[in-house]
Amino acid sequence: MDLAKQAQIVDSIHDTLSDFVGQKLRVRANMGRSKIVESEGVLMQVHPKLFIMEVKRKRGVAARQSYQYVDILTGMVELSQNGEALFGPFIEEIEAEDELVPVIAEGQQESSEAELQSLPMI
Repeated sequence: MDLAKQAQIVDSIHDTLSDFVGQKLRVRANMGRSKIVESEGVLMQVHPKLFIMEVKRKRGVAARQSYQYVDILTGMVELSQNGEALFGPFIEEIEAEDELVPVIAEGQQESSEAELQSLPMI
């Protein structure tokens, strides 16, 4: 996926989340090393590069957590409301395009190797 398409999707995620400010959302974040954090909270603010949620922690303590729109794009953060994923179509579209990339890359690699073999040795 080219950078222009990624930027367009990130802008679309930002615009969509702007409509959900003040609403309760469920967050599932992949924190790495097989650690997945699931929490529920209220979307407090949206900024150009990130959004802030107020989530409930242990013993009812509220904490503010920020996430980047790119994390939604890459699938590291998933948001849902009432059991429905908010950004499933973006992730599915990206995965479909990623499956096509290796086939194209292999074809390009083979042609470049053939070109190298046809060059005279010095």
